[in-house]
Amino acid sequence: MEYKDYYKILGLERSAGTDEVRKAYRKLAMQYHPDRNPNNKQAEEKFKEINEAYQVLSDKQKRARYDQLGSAYSNWEQRSGGGQQGDFDWSQWFGGQPGASGGTRVEYGDLNDLFGGQEAFSDFFRSIFGGGGAQTATRGRSRPAYQQPVTISLDEVYHGTSRSLQSDGRQLEIRIPAGVKTGSKVRAAGAGPDGSDLYLIVDVAEDNRFEREGDDLHTSADTDVFTAILGGEAEVKTFEGIVKLKIPAGTQPEQVFRLSGRGLPRLKSAHTKGDLFVRVKVKIPKKLSIKQKSLLEEAARNKSD
Repeated sequence: MEYKDYYKILGLERSAGTDEVRKAYRKLAMQYHPDRNPNNKQAEEKFKEINEAYQVLSDKQKRARYDQLGSAYSNWEQRSGGGQQGDFDWSQWFGGQPGASGGTRVEYGDLNDLFGGQEAFSDFFRSIFGGGGAQTATRGRSRPAYQQPVTISLDEVYHGTSRSLQSDGRQLEIRIPAGVKTGSKVRAAGAGPDGSDLYLIVDVAEDNRFEREGDDLHTSADTDVFTAILGGEAEVKTFEGIVKLKIPAGTQPEQVFRLSGRGLPRLKSAHTKGDLFVRVKVKIPKKLSIKQKSLLEEAARNKSD
C-alpha cells in the first residue's frame, strides 16, 4: 500500500495551522473541482486527493493519528535505508485493528456522488480511518458518521441554500440554513450509507465585496469630493440590491456609517440580522473645469481656521 503525504498534497508544512489548511484546501479545491474540469480525469484524481488530505488534516483526531503514522513511517524509512513500502508493517495502523493506537472514530466524507459512484478515497485512507472493506472493523462499536466538506458563497450564507447528494441510491436535498459560518456542521440524520448520519462541513468562500465579522459585514462606497463637502447620497451594494446611503455635509474620508439590519442573518434566528458598516471612500478628481477650479480657489481663500 502506498503512503500518502497529505501535507505535500496540500502544499503545506507539517506545522501548518487550521487556517492554513483550510485556505490551501479552498484554493486547490476550486482549481480542480470537477465542475470546472469536465471530463478531465487527471483533475478528478487530484480533486479526490485534495479532499482526502483535507478530511484528515482538518480533523484534530485524524490528524494526530496520521502524524503518529507519519513519524513511524519516517523512522522505518531511515532504518531500512528507503526500503519497499510493501515491507512496512501496516497492520498495526489499520482502523480498529488490535494494536492500533488512538481508537479513532471513523468519520469521513461521502464524495462518491461527485464521481459517478466511484470510490472517492484511497486504500490508504480507508485502511487507516475506515470505510469500504476496512469499515467492517467498526462493527460492534458506534456507527460511523460521514462528513463532506462543502464550500458556499456569502450570498448563500445570506439567503440559505442546499446541496444535492446521492447516498445508497437515494437523491438527497440537504438544506443549509442562512447564517452558517466556516466550520459549521449541518447534520442530516440517517442520510449517510446504511442509515448513518451525514454532516456537511461548511467552508464560506471569501467575497471581494464584503468582509465578515460575525453577523456584521463591512464594505466601502465611493463618493466624490463635492458630495462629501455639500452632502448627498452614495450607492451601497447589499444582498437585497442597491440602497442609498445619506452622506451628510462635511463627511470625512474613511468615515464609517452603520446600516442597521443590513448584515447577515443570525443562525437559528434568520429574521434577526447583523449590521452593515460602510466606509466612505472620497474620490478626488484629477481634472477640474475652469469654473470648478475658480470656485475651489475662492473657497480656499475664504476658509476659516
